[in-house]
Amino acid sequence: MLSIIQECTKPTNAHSVVAVHGLNGDPFRTWTTERSGKMWLKDPSLLPSHLKNSRILTYGYDAIVTAVLGKTSSDRILQHAHTLIAELVADRQLEDAMQRPIIFICHSLGGIIVKRALALSASRTSKLVQHVHSIYVSTFGILFMGTPHDGSSKAKFASATRRMIGALVPSKVVDTEGQLLNALQEGSEVLQNITDLFVPLMKNFHIFFFWEQQKTNMGVTQDYIVEESSAAPIMDNTERAGLPYDHVNMCRFEGRTSPGYRVVVAALIRYSNEAPEVVSGRWKHAIEMLKSKRSQEADELLRSP
Repeated sequence: MLSIIQECTKPTNAHSVVAVHGLNGDPFRTWTTERSGKMWLKDPSLLPSHLKNSRILTYGYDAIVTAVLGKTSSDRILQHAHTLIAELVADRQLEDAMQRPIIFICHSLGGIIVKRALALSASRTSKLVQHVHSIYVSTFGILFMGTPHDGSSKAKFASATRRMIGALVPSKVVDTEGQLLNALQEGSEVLQNITDLFVPLMKNFHIFFFWEQQKTNMGVTQDYIVEESSAAPIMDNTERAGLPYDHVNMCRFEGRTSPGYRVVVAALIRYSNEAPEVVSGRWKHAIEMLKSKRSQEADELLRSP
């Protein structure tokens, strides 16, 4: 479900920032420091002080490993994507803000759900569901924090997912879930397929990739959960930066002087300033495209015997 962190001060030229957590995450805890309990998305001295006219939201979903990955992981990720889109559309309709620009902040596998949701939204242009298309049209930028993107190898995806489970899921869950490791290979194939769906859409978004620069304590050993090459692929027209934290803490900031905070917030400020004009133009094109499709459909009906 969507939770509102901050309302925009002026509906005109406002934009939405939507944060989506990852595996075993939480819509509030994921973004909150353990030491001081500061949630940088909400604390008045942090992000809200920079984005006064942003509607900041966080999206929560069932993120236990068996609800995201496993033998039915394709269906489950698609279910989460459908729900994210449906909740965003409903919220924006009720707020009379269907064309408001969107910037996503994604941690870990939350980025996979957002990629699947945008691919779903992009494909919905028929008359009965064209409102679903609005999320794709309105999305301006995406910050991916530790999301695995490397679709070149199932083994790499499976390996990254194993590390995520080892670091983020209680050991008793892993021990008692007998089919989990066997299902990871299928889960990795799903992640690869989602990446394949998303790549053709990337040119329409401003994208910033972040990777973890510290290894995560996994009990017996320490390791990078998502390697730099997977979290921040080198691609044209995208930005990339390392954050000096482990996988769990790379999306948490204690204060304005926290390492990496200024890079992340500067990107959000830049996107929020650029988004209204770009998304407005995109909507003009989308409205014409949808009108043209409706006209073509009407002509086909008239020509049919």
